[in-house]
Amino acid sequence: TPGVGKTTLGKELAARTGLTFVNIGELAHEGQYYDGYDEEYQCPILDEDRVVDELDQKLVEGGVIIDYHGCDLFPERWFHIVVVLRTDNTQLYTRLENRGYTGKKLQDNVQCEIFQTIYEEAMEAYSEEIVHQLPSNTPEDLEKNLEQLILWTEQWMKDHN
Repeated sequence: TPGVGKTTLGKELAARTGLTFVNIGELAHEGQYYDGYDEEYQCPILDEDRVVDELDQKLVEGGVIIDYHGCDLFPERWFHIVVVLRTDNTQLYTRLENRGYTGKKLQDNVQCEIFQTIYEEAMEAYSEEIVHQLPSNTPEDLEKNLEQLILWTEQWMKDHN
């Protein structure tokens, strides 16, 4: 869900591990990978095929953190772990409001979190054993999540070298 801390976590994880960080929103903006504009949500519509085509070769090599608020567009072969960050609804509402979200866009994104929409999407799109939920409410949660993901990354690298 937007506002749960994906970009903060992803950038910091990349800085601490040397992995490559890719923010799909920035990639789409730079490459103009859009397929129109959504008037209701006041945002461009992602051209998913072009994004996947752009990243496919880079992800074969591995070592990439993908930051996006959806996952079912990405091939399962790309990932060894999928992390869904979860945030308390009251905090999420405030974060999104501070970003300028209003009306239906604000309500729909908070409901998305309440109903675990992204988590369910991830569970349907990928093998259950690679999908993990982590809390993302406080700076302490961020630090714990970073520590856990760094340990996982180090162990995976040991096991696959």
